[in-house]
Amino acid sequence: MSLNETPSGERTHIGFFGARNAGKSSLVNAVTGQELAVVSDVRGTTTDPVRKAMELLPLGPVVIVDTPGFDDEGALGMERVKKAREILQTCDIAVLVVDAGVGMGETDRQLLDLIRERDIPYLVAWNKTDLNETKPAPEGAAKASSLTGEGVHALKERLASLIPEKEERVLAGDLVPPGSLCVLVCPIDKSAPKGRLILPQQQVIRDLIDHGAIPVVCRDTELAAALEKAGETPAVVITDSQAFRTVSGIVPEEIPLTSFSILMARYKGFLETAVAGIRAAKDLRDGDRVLLAEGCSHHRQCNDIGTVKIPAWLRKYTGKAIEIETCSGREFPEDLGPYRLVIHCGGCMLTEGAMQARMRQAAAQGVPFTNYGIAIALMTGTLERSLRLFPALHGMLTEDGT
Repeated sequence: MSLNETPSGERTHIGFFGARNAGKSSLVNAVTGQELAVVSDVRGTTTDPVRKAMELLPLGPVVIVDTPGFDDEGALGMERVKKAREILQTCDIAVLVVDAGVGMGETDRQLLDLIRERDIPYLVAWNKTDLNETKPAPEGAAKASSLTGEGVHALKERLASLIPEKEERVLAGDLVPPGSLCVLVCPIDKSAPKGRLILPQQQVIRDLIDHGAIPVVCRDTELAAALEKAGETPAVVITDSQAFRTVSGIVPEEIPLTSFSILMARYKGFLETAVAGIRAAKDLRDGDRVLLAEGCSHHRQCNDIGTVKIPAWLRKYTGKAIEIETCSGREFPEDLGPYRLVIHCGGCMLTEGAMQARMRQAAAQGVPFTNYGIAIALMTGTLERSLRLFPALHGMLTEDGT
């Protein structure tokens, strides 16, 4: 996969924040070398977050986000501030842009507190240093002028140093020996994207190939024939969660079975939390509220997984009149108190940091947090089997499989 094809969830997200007229948009344009954002002397020119996925040396594949002023006013202004706060929850690095001629104001201090509370790596950009009169910059600030370009290269070097070195993450390649056969079940129905596989399926295929395994891909309708013709016992069968029950009935018990969604939760670092969180499903009562959250925004089909299938399965499994609410994309409620359970997708379109932030938010508010794959496995009676690949997590299950 080339840099230009790097998924959004695998890029470093860098958000530029600050008060109106601090020069955020001008600095974004200077850093990217493009006219990415509209620039004007009028306060509040940026009314919505502006995003650009690109390769930015020496940072590599990134998403640059220009946000509305955090001191915007009025009802519409408050909506813009809300959007800026949402970006703050999902970015990997925050740049606080301060007008050097004005200095640190109350808005800047509020933003700095929020950034520090979320433990986000950050940099204060002391912008507009070309002005005749500037305030003293705080210690550690990066001085720059988006007008003259002075300090912009050094700013980018500083940003690159903030990107934490991560251990190589593996989706499935470490679960099977090199040269082993792996069968991947990808149902093709009305919800499947036309002409392509969904991102987790693509990523698992590439990960297995990178680790020397031999992935064989088929639909659930051809699974039995694929197993018969394989010539050897697969090291693992990986299925779309929606086909868990069907696939489990076809694949012999001795063959390990799991799902793309479960692997994605492991990849994003919240599988253990998801396994622990699913216990709350059996304790749901009439009137309890459950939040179904997705990291992407897509066209809803008539039999959509998040708004139709899982709600129906959950109500059938619990036998209770549960209230279901949904959110998608970058929207995620700040107050999770009203919910008894959050069921999240695998998060393939969100960064690891964004998923970790949502997980920590739920934990801080005492709300169990699980994911689609774990929930579907529970409701289809395949949870115990789907976790055998992960002995430590399998040991967390109770005798009744939760």
